[in-house]
Formats: sequence, structure tokens, C-alpha cells
Amino acid sequence: MASSPSALTPSLGTLARPEPARLPWQRLLAILLSLALLTSLGMVLREQGLARLRGALPTSIIFWLAFGAYYLALPTSEWIIYRRLWQIPGSAFAALLRKLVSNEMLLGYSGELSFYLYARRKGFVAASPFGAIKDVSIMSAMAGNIATLTMVALAWPISRHWQPTALPSGSSESFLLLLAACALLLVLRRKIFSLPPVQLRFIGAVHLARVSFTTLLLGIIWTAALPTVPVTTWIALAALHLVVTRLPLVPNKDIVFAGAAMWMVGAETSIGTLMALLASLLVATHLIVGLSILLGDLVGASDAS
Repeated sequence: MASSPSALTPSLGTLARPEPARLPWQRLLAILLSLALLTSLGMVLREQGLARLRGALPTSIIFWLAFGAYYLALPTSEWIIYRRLWQIPGSAFAALLRKLVSNEMLLGYSGELSFYLYARRKGFVAASPFGAIKDVSIMSAMAGNIATLTMVALAWPISRHWQPTALPSGSSESFLLLLAACALLLVLRRKIFSLPPVQLRFIGAVHLARVSFTTLLLGIIWTAALPTVPVTTWIALAALHLVVTRLPLVPNKDIVFAGAAMWMVGAETSIGTLMALLASLLVATHLIVGLSILLGDLVGASDAS
């Protein structure tokens, strides 16, 4: 009796993964990215002077729990997404941490390139993983745009009373551009996206939940450090933070946000001091995570040789 075609066709989850690609250009590019990241980390380490963080760090356990959750939120959400798309193992979380550090310390989307090379090397999918990584990045940007527009709408009356010049001229046009970008992606979704709609909806939901969660965590971090500051001030700063994260190809957005926040509230205020402290703390965390990953790469390379 002949078998049906469906019986002979393996499911997507049971497809045998191809042998990891080991093309010379991929290996060379991965090495160059690692060297660029190491150089960037070294330069920031010299400029920041991490010793000055001592004595200024909050002691609240709520602050540190919220900070840890805030830092790990993005790689965790991406691990959940790629776990569903490619069934990646837990060890892939380190590659997503590298992606985060590369984007923050080198240049926007350099982390996507690093993760693309990692996915090709590990052979997570039979076809090129570029399409999936592209779709995840676009959906992340859309979620960020939606959250930014929502927070700016909430903070607009507050910021106008609190600091009339808080938002520079042309902000309205920029927000309309964000809205137009979301609408354009929806109209051209069949030509832009590679993944099926059900996967895109899942990715979008995860990213929206992550942006909402990290915005809430920022409020918890700020309140734990400065409990007497009004909530309306934190709402305005949360909107500013989301606006800064929308800036393309800008590394170290946390430092850019700290500078913008100090411009809004004044560098000598307790809020300005807190923003500068958090920017330095995030840079220090990027340094620790980045150097740990690079050290792990060196140990792995020596074991393989």
C-alpha cells in the first residue's frame, strides 16, 4: 500500500538540521566583529572610570531586581521568539546577549549581523535565517513606534506644563513619521515580511509586552531610587526614553537619553544625577557581559584547537 505524501513529508520541527556552515568569510567577519566589540569595550572602560560608581549606587533590593529584569528583558523576549521559530537551545541566550551588547556598544544592527552569523554557523534552519531576523527586527521597531506614540500622547499634557521646551521643534512631524512608517509596513507587509502572519502576530505581541514591561520597570527603578519624585515626572521621562530608543544607528542610547533627560530637568538635580548614574551602570553591565562573552569565546576556541 503506497504511503501518502503527508506521511513521507517530515514536519518543520523534525527536519534534520544541516551541518553548521564554516565558510571562511563568515569566520573572518565574526572575528572582526569580536575585535571591534572588544576595542569598543576597552575604550568605554577607559572613559567611564567605573570606580566612580562606588558609593553612588542605590542599596534598595527592589532597584536591583528591577534593573536586572530590565537588562535581560530584550534578550529573553528574543529567545522566546526564536525558540518558537527555530527551537533554539538555552545556550543561544549568550548569542542574544552578544547581540544586545553589540547593538549598544558598536552600532545599531551590528548585533543582528552577529546573530545572523551565529545562526548560520549553528545551522538552526535549513534556509537562510536572514528573513526571520529581519522580520523580528521590523516587528520590534513597530512595537517600539506604537509604544512611543502612546506614551507621548500620555505625556504631552504633562510635559507642556512641566517644561514647555522639553520637546524640540519638529517633534510632531517626527511622530507623524513614526505613524506613517507603521502604516506603510502594514500596507506592504506581503512584500516586506518573510514569515507567515500567525508568526508575525506572535512576534509583535511578544515585543509589545516587552516594551510595556521595560517601561514599567524603568518607573520602578526610578521610583526606588527617588521615591519623592511625582509620577507625572517619570511618565514624561519614560516618553522621552522611548523617543530616544527610536533614533536609528545610534550606539549607547542610554547615554544619549541621560544627556537629554539632564537637559530637560537640569544636570544638578537629583533626577539628572540618577540618569547619569543609570547610564554609567548600564555601560558597566554591558562591559561585564561583553567581556564575559568574549572570554567564553576565547576559552571555546582554545578547547576546539
